[in-house]
Amino acid sequence: MDLTVSDLSVTLGGRKVLDAVAARLQPGRVTAILGPNGSGKSTLVKALAGLIDLDAGHVRIGGRLVQRIDPRERARTIGYLPQDATVHWNLAVRELVALGRLPHRSPFAGPSAADESAVIAALAATGTLALADRAVDTLSGGERARVQLARVLAGTPDWLLADEPLASLDPAHQLGLLERLRGLAEAGMGVVVVLHDLVQAARAADEVLLLRDGRVIAFAPAREALAHQPLREAFGVEVMVVPDAEGRLLPIPIGRS
Repeated sequence: MDLTVSDLSVTLGGRKVLDAVAARLQPGRVTAILGPNGSGKSTLVKALAGLIDLDAGHVRIGGRLVQRIDPRERARTIGYLPQDATVHWNLAVRELVALGRLPHRSPFAGPSAADESAVIAALAATGTLALADRAVDTLSGGERARVQLARVLAGTPDWLLADEPLASLDPAHQLGLLERLRGLAEAGMGVVVVLHDLVQAARAADEVLLLRDGRVIAFAPAREALAHQPLREAFGVEVMVVPDAEGRLLPIPIGRS
């Protein structure tokens, strides 16, 4: 099911944060959203998840308006990982990840074998299986970020929307998470991820959506969107483009334009 944005505009606090955004996102691919601070990246992800009111335009999944889908069904379809995901109770990691299964369970029903299997798979996919019995407040920031991702993956959504999931991870875990996101996409999931690092986007993304001041500067295959002119227009920087060992072109910022 495609996730389609049509002429999307959003105003927050009297300021137009998104202005006539349009894009067609496809399952089985990683789409990276990039742009300067304040360009509307987090707001766009929330709009894709159906979590905020729109001034104009539509977000559709498989032709259905996202905001009109029953919240439980929407939660089974779209997994949203916010930038500032917090835990309000000091649960064991396994219990926290199991919360991701709630949209699949009837009210007051206990976990099924399928629920248990999905939790274990999500812990394994995020490299947190060894943390399953730890209390959440004993985890480092990076461990907690991976556990929060496991909670979303336990819901087995068709789409994963992740807002800056690399922010608190060390370089090794950043690379590991990007590999997992690519693996999810290759298995058929649609993955949308907000990133700041141009090189990481070039390594992980199939498409890149560049924003500046709430408007789309480019929405194109990563090789095209992460080229000199789009990056100059979006970020006001000059880049040096170098190939990596696998032939991907990596944009390295070298100065302001």
